[in-house]
Amino acid sequence: MSAVQKHTLRGEALRQKVLETALQLFSERGYFNTSIHDIRKVAGVSTGAIYHHFKNKEALAQSLYETILGQMDDAIAAACAGKSACLEKSRAIIEKMFLMTVQYPQQMQFVLLAQHREYLPDEAPICSSSPFRMMKQVVIDGIAKGEVRELEPWVAATAMFGGALRMMNLQLDGVLDKPLSAYQNAVVECAWLGIRKEQA
Repeated sequence: MSAVQKHTLRGEALRQKVLETALQLFSERGYFNTSIHDIRKVAGVSTGAIYHHFKNKEALAQSLYETILGQMDDAIAAACAGKSACLEKSRAIIEKMFLMTVQYPQQMQFVLLAQHREYLPDEAPICSSSPFRMMKQVVIDGIAKGEVRELEPWVAATAMFGGALRMMNLQLDGVLDKPLSAYQNAVVECAWLGIRKEQA
């Protein structure tokens, strides 16, 4: 491995460490109560190292937001791979999102609960982000195939996934009596009853 490659790897590892520390502190203290100095201190890196990778705290938060949305994108695409029916895809997406909520609570809290418009004013609303457009497309395809009744796509997508997202919020708030996965089948069944096309 060349010296340049080693330097690049070290740089990427440092960048990742800064992102992980920022996520931790944003989750614990909130965005506005976390400074670059706080991130530097907890990460054990220099201020210059942070500014080498991120122009400012907003740019750091933007990068973190995009990274997590990219991970959600990949997870949804993988969940849908090899599946064709709307119900099958929807069930797989909800299962994956529930799993990510349990395994990566800070990431999901940052994406789902943080008030991003307050410090990322140019960022599109979360419902317009790629993972949620993919979820909406699942029901649009279901309508086109005659699996889902004729509904305005936003209504169908909200009916199919809105309950699941609310359950994820409840999990993050720590108020559920049972593991999140225990509610999965009921959440999917209730949502599907609301949008499925009745068979003649």
